[in-house]
Amino acid sequence: MAETETDKKSPGLRRTLIWLYEGVGKAPITFRWAILVFDVLTISYFLVSPFVGQAGEHFWLDYVIGAIIALDLLARFYITPNRKRFFLRFMNVADLVVVFTMLAPLFSQNYAFLRIIRAVRIARAFSFLRTESPLARYLQLHRVLMERAINLIVFLFIMSALVYADQVAKSPDVKNYLDAFYFTVTSLTTTGYGDIEIVGPWGRVLSIFIMLLGVTLFLRLLRALVVPTERVEYECTSCGLNRHDRDAVHCKHCGAVVFIPTEGIKEV
Repeated sequence: MAETETDKKSPGLRRTLIWLYEGVGKAPITFRWAILVFDVLTISYFLVSPFVGQAGEHFWLDYVIGAIIALDLLARFYITPNRKRFFLRFMNVADLVVVFTMLAPLFSQNYAFLRIIRAVRIARAFSFLRTESPLARYLQLHRVLMERAINLIVFLFIMSALVYADQVAKSPDVKNYLDAFYFTVTSLTTTGYGDIEIVGPWGRVLSIFIMLLGVTLFLRLLRALVVPTERVEYECTSCGLNRHDRDAVHCKHCGAVVFIPTEGIKEV
């Protein structure tokens, strides 16, 4: 991509940001680990906040988190080689939505549940943790499992928020977010205790959607847990093929020997 006038005025800033986000060495790895820790902490905050406190109690924290996410988003937009396609990526759109709900809480409280979509940012761990640390290898080997677990968690919290938003003024059984979350989990698992009932046509649509899509996501997670033939992310040093069978000893593309850390296939 040709340099813009802004790039020419601040080549040092651009070079530094590229080094931090994409480079190698102790400082870039530390920086990216710090981003990952921040992601985990903010996602944990988004998960817990609906169950504790009242709306408006922690706007200052929303502003701080929103400002940091906005700076990270701007930095990645500044160094991307194709800015026109930057916001075609779901994760970048998710960050943009989260920034809006964090920096405009007075006008976006009804959409605060959308913050949980930032859980997809955990996927960044799989893209930059190319180190030889045990945790990095573990994340690479269990990428599919973690992605499916994250998808299920995001689905649970978004559907719970939709149930709460629609039913809190309609159903006498749904008094808070915890009631909505409880209903979502019992519907997804098809337990259906019957102590919480949602009403109206939209309530029935939500119930059907939770059961059909939720069970699908749950079964996909179970399959990733019990099926030993799931492919893993491991890049061949000869040809670059990055998906192999878990128990592969040779690359299917070029035949080179691959050394995939594995515990082997356990007999049932």
